[in-house]
Amino acid sequence: MGYYITVEPGVRVYVQDLLPTGNRTILFIHGWPLSHQQYEYQYDVLPSYDVRCIGMDWRGFGKSDKPYTGYSLDRLADDIRAVIDALQLRNITLAGHSAGGALIVRYMARHQGHGVSKLVMIDAQSPGSVPQQAANAFIEQTLSDRPSLLAGLPNQFFFRHSTGPFADWFFQVGLQGAGWATAASMMTLRDQNVRNDLGTICVPTLIAHGIHDQVVPFANAQETHQLIKGSVLVPFQYSGHVPFLDERERFNQVLLQFIC
Repeated sequence: MGYYITVEPGVRVYVQDLLPTGNRTILFIHGWPLSHQQYEYQYDVLPSYDVRCIGMDWRGFGKSDKPYTGYSLDRLADDIRAVIDALQLRNITLAGHSAGGALIVRYMARHQGHGVSKLVMIDAQSPGSVPQQAANAFIEQTLSDRPSLLAGLPNQFFFRHSTGPFADWFFQVGLQGAGWATAASMMTLRDQNVRNDLGTICVPTLIAHGIHDQVVPFANAQETHQLIKGSVLVPFQYSGHVPFLDERERFNQVLLQFIC
């Protein structure tokens, strides 16, 4: 089922909720500049293992409302808290990819891990910011030719070959976002980071990262692993920035083993 949750007056985010009766729950936070749909190949499988899968679209992306403001890490983390509170979620696994990985780290620090018992960081933008030159290039292309930006992302994100139709699906997911939200959130990722938040995490944490990631290098995952006490780092040998797509079967197995 899908529905909207108000996160602040006049702003609603879209939530997809699969198998609400599941005995374990994962809340998936997508990366920049995509939507909850990026986890399609997790939604296809995990509910058959009695896992409730919740995917939320950031404000500005997917089916969520698209206000002109509110794209700081703090505000986006507060949106996650609003969803967790509205659904009365407890003892969940919170999973975030890329920029979504930074968001879940900020959530854990800002909201003391409210409702969360395990954390999954997937090629997370951590511990530092997006390098200024790369971020500025993303922003400039977003504001001048966003379709070209989106069309070029599969070459940066994937390690394994993707078919033309699959790349088009990926393109269409990104196209649902608003240009102003895409640019503003990248400015946030350029100017803010979660390095100082990592030491506050005290729940079991899985760090899943493709060793061929061109967007967030594997060395970032190794540094993050050192900064989160007791975390587990699982390299994906045949993945780029999206192991949940490049190695979907192995990723799903690793995720299931971690949440059990």
